[in-house]
Amino acid sequence: MKLVVAVVQARDADTLVQSLVEQGYYATQVNSSGGFLRESNVTLLIGVQEHLVPDVIRTVRESCQARTRYVNPLMPIVEPAEFHVASPVEVHVGGATVFVLDVERYERVA
Repeated sequence: MKLVVAVVQARDADTLVQSLVEQGYYATQVNSSGGFLRESNVTLLIGVQEHLVPDVIRTVRESCQARTRYVNPLMPIVEPAEFHVASPVEVHVGGATVFVLDVERYERVA
């Protein structure tokens, strides 16, 4: 048994969960935030048999898209008489970060 932990951008989470459910997988969704831009993320916990891990990762890859955003960096510290307008910086967001962990014991409590 494996635990797939997928951290995805919030805007991709609904599509990913829907795709997983259509394929018979179930996930626990935990809202999270972080990263460079402090964007909303979703962490999905997906328990699967070891031979199904590649299929789950394929679904994550197909459902989560990387995007380019332009952000304004913090204004630099300048002398009072100086004026400087910072140029937007291109950053990549989205996609997914996936961890696959061994599960020593799994038990569903009803």
